[in-house]
Amino acid sequence: MPARPAAQFSGKDVMSAPSAAVGKGDHFSLFGLPRKLWIEMSLLEKKFLELSWKLHPDKFVNSSAAEQELSLKRSSEMNDAYRVLRDPVARVEYLLELEGMRKEGEHKQQAPPELLEEVFELNESLDELREAKASGSDLGSLKSRLEAAEKNFQEKLGEVDLQLQEAAQQWDAAIDANASDNDRKAIMVRLNELLNRRSYIRNLVTNVQKELL
Repeated sequence: MPARPAAQFSGKDVMSAPSAAVGKGDHFSLFGLPRKLWIEMSLLEKKFLELSWKLHPDKFVNSSAAEQELSLKRSSEMNDAYRVLRDPVARVEYLLELEGMRKEGEHKQQAPPELLEEVFELNESLDELREAKASGSDLGSLKSRLEAAEKNFQEKLGEVDLQLQEAAQQWDAAIDANASDNDRKAIMVRLNELLNRRSYIRNLVTNVQKELL
């Protein structure tokens, strides 16, 4: 995500007990962050290393089996949180899940209306390539056509990522301004639509790449 003022971590010291080192809550609160979409990676990594040290197995060698098991569980939760928050797209998806705007695994795979014709032509070319492979026909012209289509959709994917960044900035600004629920929901709807569009185009690109191998 584009540069924004550094996100501030909580100044509260984290206790060494596994139950306190990683408390219950969402990924953002785990690292002392607000529910915003720009995160300063150096600070996130610093907090991650601090928590990793507090949950290191060596610190619990003399603890009970229950405490050791809990430390492993908390460590796994922390690793999951770090993996999600360090990825800009996964971060948006997670935020929308927290806000009840997106359910895991429910990604709409409908072609955007303005891409219908291009998607239809792409699918036709893919079918032709598969038939040519099966019959042993020349693949040169078909591969060239698909390579051009792949480049086109890669560019569209880049455009969606820029739009996603802009919508993420709008979300952060809305949080800073304590915007109304309706205003925030409108931004989340936009983010969700862009994620669906991104997922669809990315799948198209992946399918083309597989056929070109």
